[in-house]
Amino acid sequence: MTERTIDTLTQQALVPGIVEHLADSVALRHQIHAHPELAYQEFATSDLVARKLEEYGYQLHRGLAGTGIVATLKKGSSSRIIGLRADMDALPILEQTGLPYASRTAGAMHACGHDGHTATLLAAARHLATEADFDGTLRLIFQPAEEGLGGARRMVEEGLFQLFPCDAIFAFHNMPGFPAGRFGMLPNGFMASSDTVLIKVLGNGGHGSMPHLTVDATLVAAHIVVALQTVVSRHIDPRQMAVVTVGSLHAGNAPNVIAETADLQLSVRAYAPEVRQRLRERICELAEAQARVFGARVEIDYQWRYPALRNDVAMTELARAAVVEWLGEEALIADLQPLTGSEDFSFMLQACPGCYLIIGNGEGEQGGCMVHNPRYDFNDAILPIAASYWVKLVEKFLS
Repeated sequence: MTERTIDTLTQQALVPGIVEHLADSVALRHQIHAHPELAYQEFATSDLVARKLEEYGYQLHRGLAGTGIVATLKKGSSSRIIGLRADMDALPILEQTGLPYASRTAGAMHACGHDGHTATLLAAARHLATEADFDGTLRLIFQPAEEGLGGARRMVEEGLFQLFPCDAIFAFHNMPGFPAGRFGMLPNGFMASSDTVLIKVLGNGGHGSMPHLTVDATLVAAHIVVALQTVVSRHIDPRQMAVVTVGSLHAGNAPNVIAETADLQLSVRAYAPEVRQRLRERICELAEAQARVFGARVEIDYQWRYPALRNDVAMTELARAAVVEWLGEEALIADLQPLTGSEDFSFMLQACPGCYLIIGNGEGEQGGCMVHNPRYDFNDAILPIAASYWVKLVEKFLS
């Protein structure tokens, strides 16, 4: 498996029903890509998904987290229930791919592949409804607002698993940089927590020629940035993972004006809950102490966002076994390590056992750039293997 293609043996193993309708599935993916919708605004996407699912014969519930959909299909008499989730939202990025199906919505694009995730689950949904043989209940969860606004948390808080119980829940994300069509999953900790910190420095502005009469918010902010570099290096056990990134610093608007305020935006990540808590303590303490040194103050908005994603051990083994029984060990990503990215599917995994996995989107120049890039595009070559995998997983779980 190399670049943006999948090997001949994998092609031969694809579910025939998925391949039969592949052109339609790719066209649907391109349609969603051309009409991206941001978090909690996925109205047209949700309507499109609902129409397809009704056409396939699913019972629908709409409205969880605003635009979310839960579709249910029961076959046989077993009480077993499996859930599969796909995210639907796009990102506020101006697309620069030049593709014929590029975004027609200014300032929004599917730069993370949620168009591919949605189209993949719909492709699997059609086959599972019309041709697949299983005994139990299948739930398909189409989730809004994964990109930073916690759509999964909102669905859970609005009663997702009380209204629609599942014995296990699964989801996948395409991942550039890995061979196209290869699968990766790890038990226990797989992805980092992600928190956002907004720090406002409050100084005393003035004329650039009279700095002695001011409290320079820009200078204070600079010292805070430097001090924050010691949080991980001197306050976190080096055997633990932690990231503190100052992604934005804004202060002042003119060369001869000393800024009254400065604003910093931080991204903070960890695997372990105790490290996550320690990061908060030190970030707040250091920012406040640096401000006091210069006679300034800080206002800190520390936003707990996504917890670390932890896969259930048994469900991860089942997800892995489904790959190996179908394609063999060579279809797995070798020497996979936990990822420092984050995912709000972690909220669903806190409420229901399951597994989150990745599928390679391609590697090298032909594999495409990383997600959240204006030149990214989901690799259509992995759509049939991902959809076929959902079929295999459901049949294994509900055999």
